[in-house]
Amino acid sequence: MTVPSTTAPSDPSRTEAPPGPAPAGSEPTGLDAARLDAAELDLAVRTWYTDTRAAVCTLAGDLDIETLEPARSALDGLVEQHPPLLVVDLAGVDFCDSSGLNLLLQTRMAAVSADVEFRLAAPSVTVQRLLELTCADTVFSLHPTVGAALAVPR
Repeated sequence: MTVPSTTAPSDPSRTEAPPGPAPAGSEPTGLDAARLDAAELDLAVRTWYTDTRAAVCTLAGDLDIETLEPARSALDGLVEQHPPLLVVDLAGVDFCDSSGLNLLLQTRMAAVSADVEFRLAAPSVTVQRLLELTCADTVFSLHPTVGAALAVPR
C-alpha cells in the first residue's frame, strides 16, 4: 500500500507548497486519510515546506524493503520539484535496513544531480549506528535536528 504524504499545518513556520501542481505534500482525503489513521502502517511519510521553499520529509517507523515505496515516491517527487534544500528527518525511524540506506544514498545522488542541497536530520540511534557501520556518515550532511539542518547556509 502506498501511503500519501501529508503537510502538517500545525507548525506556523511551515508553509504550503510552492504554486503549481499539487506536490507530494498534499493533504489526503477520503479513503487515503482513513488509511493514514490506521494503526497498521509501518512507515509514515510527511512533507512540508519552509518559507524559504526548503522541503522537509519526515519519516517515522521502519524504513525497510517492505515499507520503502512511500518514502521513495515522496523523496523522488521532492527532488523533481527542485527545492533549494531537501532535509530528511529521521528522528522517528526505528529501523533501517540496507534498502532504506540505499534509498537515502540514491536520493542524495539524485539531489546532487538536480542541484538540490540534501541533508539528513536527527537520525535515531539505530539509524546513526547503521550510518557509522557503513561509513555512510562520511557521505551525508548530518545534523542533530531539523532546525539545525535548515539553519546551515547553503
